[in-house]
Amino acid sequence: MGAHAHHSGDPDTLALSALGWVLSDSQRAERLLSLTGLTPDVLRDNLTDRATLSAVLGFLEAHEPDLLLAADALNVTPDALVKAHAELTR
Repeated sequence: MGAHAHHSGDPDTLALSALGWVLSDSQRAERLLSLTGLTPDVLRDNLTDRATLSAVLGFLEAHEPDLLLAADALNVTPDALVKAHAELTR
């Protein structure tokens, strides 16, 4: 796979990375759960489900400070996260 295994063109992969970033902060994780209606069990059981991944990106998109921080942490543009969200909601 090499060093470039994270392919930012893959919305599922990007959303999973974004979810990991959200869950790395307990306050942000709690906000994700309360705003999306997801539960830890649902997240665990439906981790790769497109609806779940879409909800995570929608959560970030709805709060620009988080969107910018996530993009920075994941080394992508905020636009890449917004586009991934659009792809997942198709």
